[in-house]
Amino acid sequence: MIAGILFGFVPLAVWLYLLLFRGGFWLLRERDTAPVDQPASWPSVVAVVPARNEADVIGRSIGSLLAQDYPGPLHIVLVDDQSDDGTGPLARRLNPDRLTVLTGGTRPQGWTGKLWAMKQGSDYAAVFGSEFLWFTDADIVHAPDNLRHLVGRAQAGNNVLVSLMARLSCKNLAEHFLIPAFVFFFDMLFPFAAVNNPASKVAAAAGGCMLVRRQALEKAGGLAAIGHNIIDDCALGRAMKAQGPIWLGLTDRAVSLRPYEHLSDIRHMVTRTAYAQLGYSPLVLAATLFGLAMVYLAPVMTALFAWGISQMAGWLAWIIMAVMYQPILRFYRLSPLWGLALPLIGLFYAGFTCQSAILYWSGKGGMWKGRAQAQASAKSAGNQA
Repeated sequence: MIAGILFGFVPLAVWLYLLLFRGGFWLLRERDTAPVDQPASWPSVVAVVPARNEADVIGRSIGSLLAQDYPGPLHIVLVDDQSDDGTGPLARRLNPDRLTVLTGGTRPQGWTGKLWAMKQGSDYAAVFGSEFLWFTDADIVHAPDNLRHLVGRAQAGNNVLVSLMARLSCKNLAEHFLIPAFVFFFDMLFPFAAVNNPASKVAAAAGGCMLVRRQALEKAGGLAAIGHNIIDDCALGRAMKAQGPIWLGLTDRAVSLRPYEHLSDIRHMVTRTAYAQLGYSPLVLAATLFGLAMVYLAPVMTALFAWGISQMAGWLAWIIMAVMYQPILRFYRLSPLWGLALPLIGLFYAGFTCQSAILYWSGKGGMWKGRAQAQASAKSAGNQA
């Protein structure tokens, strides 16, 4: 009886809370589809692109920046972060007038690779005196009107940061299984409505596309203030929200060029940062794994193997999570039946989180293009504390 209540009604209560009292995060209403007002004048922008071994996509991503129909001044700075695949030479052939390609220096101790590349690019961009910095990844392609919409939204709302969650590749079976859930879980942790609410302390950003007011970033201490963070986008979101309103939403105007051909590719994306999100704490990890089992596994077990009212509670919880999953499935144009697989998907992400901790403990945490960064990141955070 007690077990039935625990494994039937506790998960149901959790999913009812998420459905009704988490700001409707699952509806994904925060999108850049609404028109924005045109500013009276268009401020200058410098796009900063950190790139490490991106030769296969650099032409398309930089080409999309060069093709922006932005009415104001725009210059692009690409930081070649010690690539060994010809990324820098390929980029230098594109447009020497509007594009500067920097050769990145050796990463100092305590910095993560991407933030160090962004720092070098933003330092160089200072010579242009631009009002905005546009941080975007080297594997993202942008619609020609994306910058106009970003700047228009920033000016209309006096936002110090406008960030877009780029549409990720979702074409093969592995991506169908795991990619929509990546966005769903991110939005669950950092509800976009709360991020966009100046009265809320919740802050986040999506690293593929972030438009930042340069003076506000300098007031926040610049990128040096967050240089040790592996989850660089959320760290920047927290720093910028302390300076003013920020905005985060879904988009079709920024699209990732990076396919995840195998389940292991998505696993690597998650394991790089999952344990960092838990503060590298074994106790938080244990509590998280227990919570994931209760929220995702318990409803299925009670629905299939319990009886009476406990079984009904299990089925109801399972149905609620499937319904909540529908908006992100529609965004990625997938069958609604994938909603029934969310419990299994949740267990896969629990496994990725556990593996992220194991990699950290073995000295391979935060692995990104040959760099294990989590150890240095955790030590730096500890020293600052």
